[in-house]
Amino acid sequence: MLKRIDVRYLRVGMFVQEFCGSWMEHPFWRSKFVLKNEKDLQRIVASSIREVWIDSSKGLDVAEEANAETYTEEQSEQFIDQTLAEAAAPQKADLERRSFKDEVDQAYQICQRAHAAVREMFQDVRMGKAVDADQMQPLVEEISHSVLRNPGAIISLARLKNQNEYTYMHSVAVCALMSALARQMELDEPMIYQAGMAGLLHDLGKAMIPNEILDKPGKLTDAEFEIIKSHPAEGHRLLLEGRAVGAIPLDVCLHHHEKMDGSGYPHRLTGEQISVLARMGAICDVYDAITSDRPYKRGWNPAEALRKMAEWSKGHFDERLFQLFVKTIGIYPTGSLVRLQSQRLAVVMEQTDQQLLKPKVKVFFSVRQHKNISPLELNLSDADCDDKIIGRENPDDWRFGRLEHLWAGREIMI
Repeated sequence: MLKRIDVRYLRVGMFVQEFCGSWMEHPFWRSKFVLKNEKDLQRIVASSIREVWIDSSKGLDVAEEANAETYTEEQSEQFIDQTLAEAAAPQKADLERRSFKDEVDQAYQICQRAHAAVREMFQDVRMGKAVDADQMQPLVEEISHSVLRNPGAIISLARLKNQNEYTYMHSVAVCALMSALARQMELDEPMIYQAGMAGLLHDLGKAMIPNEILDKPGKLTDAEFEIIKSHPAEGHRLLLEGRAVGAIPLDVCLHHHEKMDGSGYPHRLTGEQISVLARMGAICDVYDAITSDRPYKRGWNPAEALRKMAEWSKGHFDERLFQLFVKTIGIYPTGSLVRLQSQRLAVVMEQTDQQLLKPKVKVFFSVRQHKNISPLELNLSDADCDDKIIGRENPDDWRFGRLEHLWAGREIMI
């Protein structure tokens, strides 16, 4: 029986069914669990959550004096499907379009929480626990909402990952990219959610790959590469054994390494044999992989990565979907280093509506003087702006190192 109670009446041994509020307001990425110790109880009480739902059939009941609201099974199911979903969602005002500056701090918090959640999910799988997609629902929704407010923020932040934690944040990044691409394609909300869930779960099979192979700093042997290639099938198997995993995440997990020309794996599918969502997964997976620092190589500049992907697009990717992907993140994605006509270097900060060639940038270096200059923000799409981008630049060629402090406002590594 579900009961809605004040957190004052919570006690160790109760089964928490749902928090009454957004998952960002409480310290747990899971929303359904047995409260096992006093420390976790105090963490809930200290949060901004004031009420929770407990399931008295799965844990201790509430004391009679608490006067808790009680619901029948039918009412409980209705409430879970409707009222709780609304309570967990951000307020309408939070979903309005925001500037990059306004969204970046919240996106950073989401990335940190998401990293911890995915890491725990992978650890659970390694210990033989089944995946429960319902547990990941709040995470996928928060990522999707951040994308709706400003896609550049969370997509760019998720790219900045610790080399040794690549697999976890890669899942978060692909979730965000899939959500953004699905919105660009004007899919309905249930499909956008499924696309995001597929991105989050697509690499689950890597939980079964030894770390010495996943994080190897040098070239893989043929035998090691065959082990790596087993991860789509392994992930598909794990998801089949799990709970509440839909057909779309299963398909994307199994087929995100297929290529349009049939040279992919594991089934060497071609063209229309590959589902649209799996083709989307292939694009998002590759983009994040090649723009991320790895133990064996440094990631490419985002704009350079798109150029490389365009070269491969005919045989590797669905060309129509790739074009939509470029519209989603911009020809010069956030974080790209570019040269302006004024012979200054700038880092791209944010895309502008309908102006893929004219993003907002931050100028910081004079090519002519070969020295840093005072940072200056420019909106290249402004009518009175007489500067423009004339080319991409490689930060390594200039020995700049990481540039996120310029576009994100601080040094970041998740």
